[in-house]
Amino acid sequence: MKEEKVCIGLINPKSPDNVGAVMRSAGNFKADRVFYTGKRFPLALQRNPAAPDMSRKISEDIPLSGVTCLIAAAPGNMKIVCVEFAENAMPLPEYQHPENAFYIFGPEDGGISQQVLDKADAVVYVPTNGCMNLSATVNVVLYDRMTKSARGFNNNEHIRNNRDTNNRLKVKT
Repeated sequence: MKEEKVCIGLINPKSPDNVGAVMRSAGNFKADRVFYTGKRFPLALQRNPAAPDMSRKISEDIPLSGVTCLIAAAPGNMKIVCVEFAENAMPLPEYQHPENAFYIFGPEDGGISQQVLDKADAVVYVPTNGCMNLSATVNVVLYDRMTKSARGFNNNEHIRNNRDTNNRLKVKT
């Protein structure tokens, strides 16, 4: 069975909390790498080195790399999928995710440039009333990908292997 590959690209993120939460999502949904552009995230870390680490242990082996251009950093075998509230974008519920995808997300306080959108293989949006938080959007897109995939997660072994150490709950049958 072929291994799917998933990468996440963040355009000029500003919040260490959001990037940490994206890293946690990457771990939870088995993304391979996270890239980011811009200087706001590293500057925010310098200004507040005591910022809480939102990523958790699940994402500690996932590389987080600063790059100049997400399009240039995209592995060649991946489809570029921009997630943006843009006219003529496809609603996420109708979208069929490619096997190998590089998802690009805009900044918390802006959008993806037209130049990047024009290079995408697909542009999708999450049909909400208003824009979502960056890390929340990453969670929704990766969850949608997982639910539409052939991977089954509906068994007790999966729950036992992945739940928090403080959770030993069982549903009575």
